[in-house]
Amino acid sequence: MTNSFLTSNVASRFYARWVNADPSRRQAVDSLAGLSITPDIFARLLQNETDAGMPLLRAMRRVRNLVICGLIERDLSGKADLDEVLTAVTGLADFAVQAHLAELMTEMTAAHGVPIGRESGEPQEMIVLGMGKMGGGELNVSSDIDLIFVYGEEGETRIDNEAQRQLSNHEFFIRLGKKLIHAISEILEDGFTFRVDMALRPNGASGPLACSLAMVEEYLIVQGREWERYAWVKARAVTGRPEDIAALDQIVQPFVYRRYLDFGAIEALRKMHGQIRAEVKRQEARHPERAKNVKLGRGGIREIEFLSQVFQLIRGGRDPELRDRSTRRTLHTLAAKDLLTGEEVTQLLDAYTFLRNFEHRLQYLDDAQTHTFPANPDDQLAVAKMMGYEDVHALLDAFDRVRGIVAGQFDAMFEDKREAPSGHAGDGDAAPFSDWDNLEALSAHLRSLGFADAQAAARRTQATWHSPKLQSLPDASRGKLAGLVNIALRLIAGHEEDQVATLGRLLDFFEAIARRAAYLALLTEFPHTLARVARMMRASDWTAKYLTQHPILLDELLEDRTLKAAPDWPAFTAEVKRQLDAAEGDPERQMNVLRELHHAQVFRLLAQDLEGDLTVERLADHLSTLADVLVEATIGAVWRMIPNRHVEVPKFAVIAYGKLGGKELGYASDLDVIFLFDDDHPDAPALYAKLAQRFITWMTSHTPSGILFDIDIALRPDGASGLLVSKVASFEKYQRTSAWVWEHQALTRARFCAGDAAIGAQFEAIREAVLRQERDADKLKTEVQAMRRKMREAHPNRSGQFDLKHDAGGMIDIEFIVQFLVLRHAAAHPQLTADIGNIALLRLCGELGLIDKALGEQVASAYRTFRKLQHQIRLQGHDRARVPLDKVANEAAEVRTLWAAVLA
Repeated sequence: MTNSFLTSNVASRFYARWVNADPSRRQAVDSLAGLSITPDIFARLLQNETDAGMPLLRAMRRVRNLVICGLIERDLSGKADLDEVLTAVTGLADFAVQAHLAELMTEMTAAHGVPIGRESGEPQEMIVLGMGKMGGGELNVSSDIDLIFVYGEEGETRIDNEAQRQLSNHEFFIRLGKKLIHAISEILEDGFTFRVDMALRPNGASGPLACSLAMVEEYLIVQGREWERYAWVKARAVTGRPEDIAALDQIVQPFVYRRYLDFGAIEALRKMHGQIRAEVKRQEARHPERAKNVKLGRGGIREIEFLSQVFQLIRGGRDPELRDRSTRRTLHTLAAKDLLTGEEVTQLLDAYTFLRNFEHRLQYLDDAQTHTFPANPDDQLAVAKMMGYEDVHALLDAFDRVRGIVAGQFDAMFEDKREAPSGHAGDGDAAPFSDWDNLEALSAHLRSLGFADAQAAARRTQATWHSPKLQSLPDASRGKLAGLVNIALRLIAGHEEDQVATLGRLLDFFEAIARRAAYLALLTEFPHTLARVARMMRASDWTAKYLTQHPILLDELLEDRTLKAAPDWPAFTAEVKRQLDAAEGDPERQMNVLRELHHAQVFRLLAQDLEGDLTVERLADHLSTLADVLVEATIGAVWRMIPNRHVEVPKFAVIAYGKLGGKELGYASDLDVIFLFDDDHPDAPALYAKLAQRFITWMTSHTPSGILFDIDIALRPDGASGLLVSKVASFEKYQRTSAWVWEHQALTRARFCAGDAAIGAQFEAIREAVLRQERDADKLKTEVQAMRRKMREAHPNRSGQFDLKHDAGGMIDIEFIVQFLVLRHAAAHPQLTADIGNIALLRLCGELGLIDKALGEQVASAYRTFRKLQHQIRLQGHDRARVPLDKVANEAAEVRTLWAAVLA
């Protein structure tokens, strides 16, 4: 756009009126429009006016008009983007509030003295909170500003002379607030600076103009409504003492952000949006010319704001990164956290830019606070030209396309999804069952749905429904739960197997979450999540218990793309560090962070496992990597909390044995570890012993989020009688001179897990040297056989079934064969010391000619079969992995054949 266009009435009548009213203004606008308009220039512009003799009220209005005209010219000529316009207008509002408040505070204290807090005895100041778009840093060019006035404590002003009239702090700040509103919004010969809206304050128009911190806290706790949570998300302190602002944050944060995922926010925002849309429709019916509203209309700015804020209200209590006040920055965060796809966020951000630019051009016409497309054809064409379109039709076509994109995404989030999931058996369209006390009617209902043992299912359902926990629920929660049970019954009836068992698991789960309205809201809002829960519980008793114990994981089931995505371990490691750093100094929170992240990642792997997307070996690799990351993070976090530490990075390492060492970790496996250090400082042994003790405490303690891992340290040198932490040199000496053969067997499945990489390298060198020692074959065989007999005697099996782990021909036999082969032949074949797992080592031994190659392949295949069966049995919640002998007879025979060939 050219300047001649800008100064014509076609573009902005406000611009033309203001610039043409004084010949000097044209040059001032041109000068300002040549700069990026940032908040740091406002003080200079104001100084120019006050130096010329203008009082503050007039000077501020002249600055405001100059800035708005400069932004109009920069915006329409393509020199400024949307961010500059929003940032400049918000900065101007902040500047105006701060400048006027400073002058008015001086006047008020001169007349009435300084307000003093009754409890602290400290001078009090007023916190001016910018709400809405001001709080979010996204004010439009003709916006009003939503403010709330807060002060720290009650008390009275301290007067210094008889001329002053003492006031209570409450009266003082109410008067100060009235003066501030008048100073900013009164229309004078130069117009106004900003219109001011105080409707968001506690109790709205009927509430006091200014409130103490105590009054705000009482109001939010006792009377705060759901829509006010939405409003307070944006609250930003423009003035005030830092300590008062921090105290206010401590009051507001728990009100806005729930500790748990709050899916009830969807229903609340849906209702609020419905009320807004109803009012817009009423306005449009009375004034059809207002039908195109860029802010409140379908697919408008408000729907984008609601989309971003629903994620904030749901998840902001657990994730502080989602507490940003800016809609645009929040959308970027949603993409970074994969809560919305990158494409969805790009579409929303593009739509937001289009709609906000459209809004500004509507307001440029007359500096009016409008969001509706004008009825006048000339004005319509002017707006279209300002938007870069040749005609009105092209603009409105683009407007409709943008609104369609926003509305589609809004509907996907906010539509009422509380229909039962389709695709299940039974009378899905029938009225929901409600007579839970009538066993006969309930049985008949379940029989009609397709339950084979309807009587047993009915008794199980009634037992849960009559439990004290459910009987004491509020009516609203009982109603939601009844709806969920109705859906669940139809889901379960659609599958003939394990109906009563699945129902029992699901009812246990419902009983566990019944008091958590947020979880009931999640399942109500997203029925496909309930369907997925039912599938997982049908597939695995262990999964059912895990989810019942950790219902916070429910949100992991919402999105396929996150649930099914392969783990990104570098990103996960960075996220662990970020969350631990954010909670530094709060060990309880840090311990819960570790547990929550662990549970969520395990649950994603579990979902992929149940869908058949992971082999047992790949799953074990992922679970072992997950443990490595968390062990590393825990060591770092614990060390930073140890006082009098002599180095910032501990010369300390965790060595993994057993399943973690062999990267064969299961869902509920213990961690077999030992601790090494290499540090000559005199305090080192005591400090590293303390580090190891606290590490074990962090891992094993029961917190509200459960435990992380059970830790087994029995494999340390000298076992239970040995030191908790060993120096590297002492460990090496022990392994070379004192260790039992079974300890060397264990060493075949050991590896550096976390901590100092240099110590890890030393350990690997010691391990290889010990494993490659020359050994007497007969003596080695005798000792391995003796240890195997001991283990078998410790685990007698009289069940008549085959114990996959302990029986002859089972997994331990295979592991002992591999360990013997490594200890017997590593001196000649150093590649056997590689920690590559039993299957790969069996194949390697076959290739080296140490065992029959074909038999080695068969036993490797048997080991894989045993692990898979063991895994399936554990998923059903059974501790002992036993199967009918005929199911694995061939595999067990092959293992016994190899045992006879190697160790008989």
